[in-house]
Amino acid sequence: MTVAQKRPEFRNINAFTDLPKYRLPAPGLVSILHRISGVLMFVLMPLIMWLFDNSVSSEISYARLRHAFASGASGLLLKLIALALIWAYLHHFTAGVRHLWMDVSHKAVSKSWGGSSAKFTLGFSLVLTVVLGAKLFGLY
Repeated sequence: MTVAQKRPEFRNINAFTDLPKYRLPAPGLVSILHRISGVLMFVLMPLIMWLFDNSVSSEISYARLRHAFASGASGLLLKLIALALIWAYLHHFTAGVRHLWMDVSHKAVSKSWGGSSAKFTLGFSLVLTVVLGAKLFGLY
């Protein structure tokens, strides 16, 4: 007669105590941020189209747009929204290239390559965002 093994015990997690202690690996973070950046670009698409339309319609609308970006608190808000869009595009693009490379290359599916490429994707998109953000805020 065989002795029955103890079944695994499952419990519900508490979002306030368990989730802050959970460390998401870099590939998981890149995957989640890839989705967030895609949603952010989709939701802000009307603003992107409005900004593009105002920048190419006429010299007067372009001057008004430049003035809106340069003026006080509303200009700062527009710059922060533009910075969020810059990050969303750069992260989505670099993560998309990473995913395409993983689809094409069979060597790129290992756990070590996934972790290192995810860290590179995070770092590269943040560095490019800082560089373009510095240009946006007039630091060079």
